[in-house]
Amino acid sequence: MKASPRVALTTQRRLGAGSVLRQGSRAAYREVTEFVGEAHVVRRDLVGDSNQTAVAPQRAITAIGHITDLHVTDVQSPARFEFVNREWDDPRFRELLTMQRPQEALNVHAIEAMVRTLSGIEAAPLTGGPLSLVAMTGDSIDNTQRNEFDNFVALFEGGVVHPDSGRPGYEGVQAIGWPDDVAWKPDGPDDGDMFSRDLGFPREPGMLERSIQAFTATGFRLPWLGCYGNHEEVCQGVGIVTPALAKAMAGSRKPLGPPSGLNRDTAIETFVREPEYFMTGPFLDVTPDPTRRPISRMEFVEAHLQSGGHGFTAENRSAGTAYYVHDTRTVRFITLDTVCTAGGAEGCIDPPQLHWLERRLEEVHSSFRSRDGSTVRTQHDDRLVVVLSHHGFDMLANPRAERLSDALLELLLRFKNVVLWLNGHIHANRISPRADPQGAHGFWEVTTSSIVDWPCQARLVELYDASDGLIAIACTMVDHEGTIRRGAGDLPDLAGLHRELAGNVPFNGFDSWRPGAPEDRNTILLLRKPF
Repeated sequence: MKASPRVALTTQRRLGAGSVLRQGSRAAYREVTEFVGEAHVVRRDLVGDSNQTAVAPQRAITAIGHITDLHVTDVQSPARFEFVNREWDDPRFRELLTMQRPQEALNVHAIEAMVRTLSGIEAAPLTGGPLSLVAMTGDSIDNTQRNEFDNFVALFEGGVVHPDSGRPGYEGVQAIGWPDDVAWKPDGPDDGDMFSRDLGFPREPGMLERSIQAFTATGFRLPWLGCYGNHEEVCQGVGIVTPALAKAMAGSRKPLGPPSGLNRDTAIETFVREPEYFMTGPFLDVTPDPTRRPISRMEFVEAHLQSGGHGFTAENRSAGTAYYVHDTRTVRFITLDTVCTAGGAEGCIDPPQLHWLERRLEEVHSSFRSRDGSTVRTQHDDRLVVVLSHHGFDMLANPRAERLSDALLELLLRFKNVVLWLNGHIHANRISPRADPQGAHGFWEVTTSSIVDWPCQARLVELYDASDGLIAIACTMVDHEGTIRRGAGDLPDLAGLHRELAGNVPFNGFDSWRPGAPEDRNTILLLRKPF
């Protein structure tokens, strides 16, 4: 049974942990089950608690989908370091985790299910209008590889997805004969792996072979906007792609453990500067594949341009940038590039991009606050502004670059038409008010959880005029159409199994912080109308 787009809205029903299916030595493996839907929470942080105005839509402005952190993954790539997962309790390795997920071979199937679900939503839940576009905010792929990126484009544009790489057939850490038990092995062996023994993960014979079969994706029926994330730029989202690593990515040497001389105190910086060093320990030979070569920022941009642009323009091509403006009739969308080329998972922004952003904001304001606090009036018409980026404000803290996050926030708060900042990166639902300390203005920062990790959701975002001079931003979480239950003996729906596995991952699943609180999910966020 597949959920219809209506049921996919979490106002109708929520998904969470159900009954125990299998018991491990340390934890139980639970099914996904349905709970009563979650109503919208009205948040008045930026307008004052005393304002109890009704929030029903008076005039729709726009409705969009937000999807982020897909992590299309070549699960057989030599340049993945699954053995690092053994260091989960060592804080010195924290920035490198998670290197491997039980559900990651099924990522493309979960993404396909979400694309179909969002494409099938004919009317936004509060305003009733159609979605105008889908905003994608980075980490479309997992390991900066061309074959991963080609599969991402096929999933979003429609086309044949080829999850397999190397020789035909699965050749990786989840294989039954792989000499390590750090990863879940759905085919066995009978004496188990860490996941089956300790956490109760089940056997799913044949799942790996099913997961890597080519299939034709439907693609979005909606326009979509692209965005650059750290996993597009650096190895496993952290390590700089050196010439030695680029060669190894397409080669045959698959690491099984850390180098014998690894200094654990400097492991993060070693991986950032020389990720290929992590390939110098014990290894197996696997089948090489030239399509695993790394992509560059400009190759990422060029591929978007070749498939219709998706926000990127010829100016990006000529200037070598990955930030742009996309205008609709009612809203200016500004996509930023927050990826740090010096490596590491956290983001940054540089002075040239801040200067560019200031000019783009001026173009859609009839007046704004200048740097010295005075009011500047222009000949421009007012337009609402929605900012898109991979990293949010708190994650623009990369120690390898100049920290300009405060300058970015101060800049955005000088322009009253900025109402919303959508981002991802942390794989969790979070909503934060960003108030202007010099006045009544402010905007909402909305972070949406990933597809790859529980709760495997996207978000609908509606902007509309409410009463008494207010604008509302309505957020509604969306579950994809993968099955929730299956009968005994049935082959699992791969998208539904992906979600079930993700829910059972320790520290990142059902009981984790990733779903957020109710006020981070289905919400109505109020603002004073800026013009």
